Amino acid sequence: VSLLWSPLAGSGPDLCYPLLLNTSCRLSLRPRFTASLLYILTFSLALLTVLLNLLLIVSIAHFRQLYTPTNQVLLSLAVSDLLIGLVVMPVAAQYYISSCWFLGPWLCSAFYMLSYVLTSASVASILLISLDRYLAVCQPLRYTSEVTIGRVQLAVGLCWSCAVVYNCSLVVVNVREPPRWTSCQGECVVMVDGSSVWLELLVTFLAPISIVVALYLQVFGAALSQMRKMRSSRAAAVGAVARRSELKAALRLGVVVVVFLLCYFPSLGLMGQDVSLKSAAWFWGAWLLFLNSCLNPLLYALFYSWFRRTIRLIVTLQILKPNSSRATVLH
Repeated sequence: VSLLWSPLAGSGPDLCYPLLLNTSCRLSLRPRFTASLLYILTFSLALLTVLLNLLLIVSIAHFRQLYTPTNQVLLSLAVSDLLIGLVVMPVAAQYYISSCWFLGPWLCSAFYMLSYVLTSASVASILLISLDRYLAVCQPLRYTSEVTIGRVQLAVGLCWSCAVVYNCSLVVVNVREPPRWTSCQGECVVMVDGSSVWLELLVTFLAPISIVVALYLQVFGAALSQMRKMRSSRAAAVGAVARRSELKAALRLGVVVVVFLLCYFPSLGLMGQDVSLKSAAWFWGAWLLFLNSCLNPLLYALFYSWFRRTIRLIVTLQILKPNSSRATVLH
């Protein structure tokens, strides 16, 4: 069976660094067909993730009708998904398929940091989406008066700042002494203290997701109550239409939250275990989580007609026309 080896490794087909015979890691001896198929699938998924999230970012940033508090949180989620597709997916795919890390120990630590930061930022965005829908449905008067674009942008900025500071502190020891944890040249390993792993699980997932579930239970409870009231009262027809619109938005974003949880839960089994980036368990757990970054914009295209309209305007280059930002995309 013919074997695939990386051209970056030099002339030896079985070592990451052929000149370092005693210290180099070994290349993955995968059948060429298997390796080629994995490269095609993973890099195609990464490219699709980048393109879809870039379309969403351009849509929200360009069209003025989409300048809403809720869309600012969706923009934050799209940015983290875009970076996952642009950086994390290709690098993780190359390392898993070849079993060789060619970027050096410092970029190894940076890669882990970025992965942790983007995952935490995604969870924080999901939390903000749930809080936004809770206020819109359960406390509409307060939502109208207190939830502004500026305040939402401030909350998003704080979430990203906390994600960066907290996750960088977890792997800072690897930046100080990166080669200490590796067993051979061409390996990417970071050391995180066992207690820090469980703290990470609590702070970046269990606590925020518990809040998300609690908020959405109240949202769905309020939705059922308001639907009963709307059926029994015809007097407040205008208010009923407004509430119905908010309820639809809450249900649609609820699907986004549920899909995120379904993609995230399998990766929790890897927490606290000594799992290498080169292991099959890590590959399937992590790539199911990465898949969510591609599914989010697909869900928006399915649920929101405005996103389909903006895609059409972007692809046909209509956004290059004067005053295109004032185009009507909401009906």
